[in-house]
Amino acid sequence: MELLCPAGNLASLKAAFRAGADAVYLGLKDDTNARSFAGLNFTPEQLKQATKLAHSQGRKVFLTLNTYPKPGEESRWYQAIDLAAQLQMDALITADISLLHYANTRYPHLPLHLSVQASATNQAALDFYHQNFNIERAVLPRVLSMKQVRDLAKCSAVELEVFAFGSLCIMAEGRCHLSSYVTGQSPNTGGSCSPAKHVRWQEEGNQCLTRLNEVLIDTTGMNEQLGYPVVCKGRYIAEDEAKADYLLESPTSLNTLSLLPQLAQAGIKSLKIEGRQRSPAYVEQVTRVWREAIDSYQNNPDAFKEQARWNDTLAKVSEGQVTTLGAYERQWQ
Repeated sequence: MELLCPAGNLASLKAAFRAGADAVYLGLKDDTNARSFAGLNFTPEQLKQATKLAHSQGRKVFLTLNTYPKPGEESRWYQAIDLAAQLQMDALITADISLLHYANTRYPHLPLHLSVQASATNQAALDFYHQNFNIERAVLPRVLSMKQVRDLAKCSAVELEVFAFGSLCIMAEGRCHLSSYVTGQSPNTGGSCSPAKHVRWQEEGNQCLTRLNEVLIDTTGMNEQLGYPVVCKGRYIAEDEAKADYLLESPTSLNTLSLLPQLAQAGIKSLKIEGRQRSPAYVEQVTRVWREAIDSYQNNPDAFKEQARWNDTLAKVSEGQVTTLGAYERQWQ
């Protein structure tokens, strides 16, 4: 079972490998990936360094191309695929059919992983991508229950990867229409949710107002801990209420440590840690916990026991210091 970790930059990549990641996923410094924030991502030269470093340690590095090319601007995405093939990267993660076709026809040796943004949730969808583009792996959307994951794993012709830990999103896997509505940009268009240039914090009395493109999305005390402001996790006042509350989604992180044995027994190939926007310190802490947990299970599956200190560490870096099993524990269909 592979431990796949986020690498927003070279420092995070080194932290992930130092803590025991088997592989990392990363993106280029442009709008070909959905985390196009200043200070993150890799230039072509840095991508070369990252790939060389990973391979020198026997690790893998996957290039994420999880945005959709704009009409007339496809060349940037094609050039990214050319670069991944040239550097002999270990896989390309994408969902766009034209990019899958381009990569599969020009570079049949380049492994293709179907991005979670394809929203492939059933055998027919996986078979379609496998038969037409020879994908080797699919990242499952975070909308499936554990039973549905098990059922799909029994019949899948491709490797399956699931999200194991990290932030959750109420949108359809990155297609953030709320961000697009408020700022004109979303992960699938400009390459980032709630772009930093639209974020503004304003002190008013003893309160801090958080605005996104002048839309008030939260009001907090001056000493409250603030996460990165996104529309879905803002606090708003409902029509018949006097107090603002999380009406769409509370800050919460996915944590599937307790499901590790079930995921392994189902044959899940890779466990993905979310968080390319997070710091190297976050990457190292989370990777170290999951490395220890996976090794503990694989060394003696029957004796595996979830450690309280693992969850304590993960809770400290979780959004709102709260974790959930999300849809994995959903009973209804």
